[in-house]
Amino acid sequence: MKKALSAVALIAVSALALTACSSGSETPPDDAGGAAAKPLNIGNFLDVTSWDPSLADIGFDGPYLSAVYDPLLAIDGKGEPQPALATDWKTSDDFLTITMDLRTDAKFSDGEAFDADAAVKSLEYLKKGVRSQEAYKKVESFTAVDEDTIEIHLTQRDDTILYFMALGRSYMMAPKAIDAGTLAKEPVGSGPYTLSDDSVKGAVYQFTKVKDHWDSKSFPFDPLTVSPLSDGTAMLNGMQSGQFNLIYGDKAGMDMAPDQGWNVASGLSMWAGLQFSDRVGKTEMGKPLGDLRVRQALNYAFNGPEMVKTIGQGIGEATNQVFPVGTTGYVKSINDMYSYDLDKAKKLLADAGYADGFAVTMPMAPPFQPWQAIIEQTFKELKIKLTWKETDFMQYMAVAPEYPMFVGVIAMDSNPMATVERQITQPQWYNPTPGIEAFPEIQAQADVVAKAAPGKEQDAEIEKLNEMVTEQAFFSVWSQSTNTYISTSDFTVTPVTGMMFPTLRQIALAG
Repeated sequence: MKKALSAVALIAVSALALTACSSGSETPPDDAGGAAAKPLNIGNFLDVTSWDPSLADIGFDGPYLSAVYDPLLAIDGKGEPQPALATDWKTSDDFLTITMDLRTDAKFSDGEAFDADAAVKSLEYLKKGVRSQEAYKKVESFTAVDEDTIEIHLTQRDDTILYFMALGRSYMMAPKAIDAGTLAKEPVGSGPYTLSDDSVKGAVYQFTKVKDHWDSKSFPFDPLTVSPLSDGTAMLNGMQSGQFNLIYGDKAGMDMAPDQGWNVASGLSMWAGLQFSDRVGKTEMGKPLGDLRVRQALNYAFNGPEMVKTIGQGIGEATNQVFPVGTTGYVKSINDMYSYDLDKAKKLLADAGYADGFAVTMPMAPPFQPWQAIIEQTFKELKIKLTWKETDFMQYMAVAPEYPMFVGVIAMDSNPMATVERQITQPQWYNPTPGIEAFPEIQAQADVVAKAAPGKEQDAEIEKLNEMVTEQAFFSVWSQSTNTYISTSDFTVTPVTGMMFPTLRQIALAG
């Protein structure tokens, strides 16, 4: 299972000595209301990618960044934006202006006050960020209306900006720190904690609680440590010894939880399957994928439910869709559209002129090895001549789209419009040339989705789009997998689809 855990974690992100306090130690009173605070010692799977929010990854960076920065918008377990430094917001009737009211009682750890000018400076910085810019691609400008009001001016309607901001793309940074260019090494935010000098990079990060933080009651953890440790067994050992009281978990931890009295929280996070990067058959090797019958054959040929039982050890959902099961956009009635049928897959290939199969080369890296054997077996049945091009994971994301198809474990989103853009219409590292212009009906439906009234009307159109891309076999989806978090009985965690590890706001004292 350690290999499977590694695959899940490494796909979502760009990866000792541990010092932590036992959950049973004496604790100081919480400064928000006199209740006893509790130590929170997190075993995270990966190290922080950057302390600079414009460069950081949403994946496992949540607990690190949410300790030292406050966002304009937070997110709940359903993926809905919630107030944080922005107390309220409204969108104009033409969808081109978002007006936000801001708090007036927050300040940065360097003593600077948080106000509209500071918010605009951070937003402009995030708009230029290598990673954070995704949230602001349709932004024309930001304006400080007065001391506690800002406006976001859009070039066109944007149904995902508030979601992305809440997911981790609206952390506010001290203006002087932005100007100094030092955020990657020394975070300066208005968050509930500051990074302690006692932290050891790559081993353990210790945080000092900020006295009189405006939302101190939402962070009843003191002391707080986050330790990166990419070893499931070591994290479980840390849980048993009292070194950790919250970790990124796996099947072994779930099995141990009842006897240990631990809490387990799981949420859907990624889909696993074949990503077709040349579904229109532009390249010589990808030519077969330009035929719908070939793409459909590669859907019928894999037994998703069986793969969940074996490779997934019973954890996850067997489905053929990229919209998370049970969320808006997911269509239960089409979930058996490609029920396992190897004979039908062979017939479709024969009808397409590939009764004797075809040759294809695909990349392979260690995190994807759990799926390697079943792919080899299935392709052999279909007479597809498969050649693996071995690579390491750090190169995988760069080279995989150069092949007509590859094994993908792709992060999902709780926001359906984000799914439309990230999985279907907009270029991503795993889908650099979506090619929907080659599918006029799908392009037309995507346009309908973008113009539909938010709410039930748009939701219905998104479901139609999902049915269409599933019928056209845009992917060969086998299953959707989960992120799992294991905590002592003192804590509860709310998973968020779109995050590998939730922020501190999704962690609460039990009871």
